[in-house]
Amino acid sequence: MHLFDLIIIGAGPAGITSAVYAARKKMDFLVITKDIGGQTALSGDIENYTGYQFVTGPELVLKFEEHMKKYNMPLRENENAVELARRDALVYIKTDRREYTSRTVIISSGKRSKELGVPGEKEYKNKGLTYCATCDGPLFSGKDVAVIGGGNSALDAAIQLMNIANKVYLVNIASELRGDLVMKEKVEKNTKVTIMNDSQVTAVQGAKMVTSIKVKKDKKEDVLPIQGIFVEIGLIPNSDFAKDIEKNERGEIKVDNYNRTSAAGIFAAGDVTDVPEKQIIIAAGEGAKATLSAFVYLSRLK
Repeated sequence: MHLFDLIIIGAGPAGITSAVYAARKKMDFLVITKDIGGQTALSGDIENYTGYQFVTGPELVLKFEEHMKKYNMPLRENENAVELARRDALVYIKTDRREYTSRTVIISSGKRSKELGVPGEKEYKNKGLTYCATCDGPLFSGKDVAVIGGGNSALDAAIQLMNIANKVYLVNIASELRGDLVMKEKVEKNTKVTIMNDSQVTAVQGAKMVTSIKVKKDKKEDVLPIQGIFVEIGLIPNSDFAKDIEKNERGEIKVDNYNRTSAAGIFAAGDVTDVPEKQIIIAAGEGAKATLSAFVYLSRLK
């Protein structure tokens, strides 16, 4: 089995930046990932990434991919890490396809969408219920839809959908919307959007496709007729495979200023970590730091 200097798990902004730095350092490395872009690929309008006054998530991911291709990076796509262990100063990674060995690892596996956990959610997933407005929004042109959530992700989805759908219900369990003020103002000013604060979805209903949701407010439950549901209630770290690494109560991997985890030779970067503020630009910076730290670690090892 080939012994790598570095294996990077995940190819979102953190993983891709890690890989760029690894390529420039001439490291013997490999990128293992489920997809390219991570949550960035699911984002709509991005107006706070340095160098771009405006860019969409998919457009930014294309730029990331171009950068990766420039360095002809070794990449294993459509592959999920399922187990990670450190033994005898080496790191062993098992995926759903094969096994790998490396001297160091950077975990940049990001996060995944949190589910509602209500009756009908699993039955109508991809039958009118989705977790990605960027991916599936155009399918709901002229229809009435609901966005579930009240943070930046939900606001982003509502902004995308108010240019596509007939009507957008923003169902928020909290007493007020959270997120960036600029995004809140866009949503609140749009006549297509109905904001429903202090409201909780209790069930998803339909026939072959979604036809309605049950919404509870002040102990009263109403049925909201809609044809589409976009769940945007938060994210869960993709850290389950790293069982022996120290995490916080949210499942985020704990890291220090050098992106070191609780295990020697294992680093982490991006949204999967406990670094505050989940932003594309922050994830990219953390990815750069993680590779530089891994490089120093290897230099001292040798």
